[in-house]
Amino acid sequence: MKLSRYGDRNGRKIPCLMDADGVARDVSAVVGDFGPETLSPELLGRLAAVDPATLPVVDVAGKRRAAPVAQPRNIWCIGLNYSDHAAEAGMPVPKEPILFAKSGVTYCGPDDDILKSPKMTKLDWEVELGIVIGKPALNITRDAAMEHVAGFVVVNDVSERAWQIDRGGQWVKGKSFPNFCPTGPFLVTPDEIADVQALDMWLEVNGTRMQTGNTGTMIFDVATIVSYLSEFTRLEPGDLICTGTPPGVGMGKVPPVWLNEGDVVTLGVEGLGAQRQRVRALGA
Repeated sequence: MKLSRYGDRNGRKIPCLMDADGVARDVSAVVGDFGPETLSPELLGRLAAVDPATLPVVDVAGKRRAAPVAQPRNIWCIGLNYSDHAAEAGMPVPKEPILFAKSGVTYCGPDDDILKSPKMTKLDWEVELGIVIGKPALNITRDAAMEHVAGFVVVNDVSERAWQIDRGGQWVKGKSFPNFCPTGPFLVTPDEIADVQALDMWLEVNGTRMQTGNTGTMIFDVATIVSYLSEFTRLEPGDLICTGTPPGVGMGKVPPVWLNEGDVVTLGVEGLGAQRQRVRALGA
């Protein structure tokens, strides 16, 4: 299944199931919203049993595409998780997953503006595969990990590199500005994806290709990441895990390339849809 949501940032969202023709169907009669309070294997089972033709069509013209899942309790991230990106950054391949977090205020829709503070000097992009948790996971095995996954999303892990790297402290400093985690447009359930470790990824800035990659070069795969994280914390329904980025980030260019006001970023992951953001000055 492909699930989506439409609605204003601070208003009611319409939970939708995409039919075989890509038409959004309103599932409000089944569930009020997709989020931490409602996501579960049972809900996904009920939705899978519904004939989309029996659901009302949603007129999406002019409507904002919201993140496909309501605000998560936690946003977890894996750093340097692509072998080719680690080489680009001149850093050794990690022996264990590098964990960090993003603030909840970063979470936004796939087409919402990227906000640029006047204090930012090294604003960067990262196309990523996102994992959405579907049921609680604590100290689970790798073999059991996929039972806890509701689906997958496209994520842009926007980063201010000067804050992340030049200012000391933890990476979270450069990862947590509002709108630094555009997510969606769809939550795609695992049954829709033949091999999550073989998905093409791409990102362009102003129409110029910057990133071309594939989830096959991930150092730690999806099941390993879910199991590993659950050793240290309890993963909750709706939690988002950003799994790392392939090469081609602005920091890795020679010379480096940074985002400026007015730039347009487009990105996508095979089978999961595409995003589009414009960089906007804070307060503009």
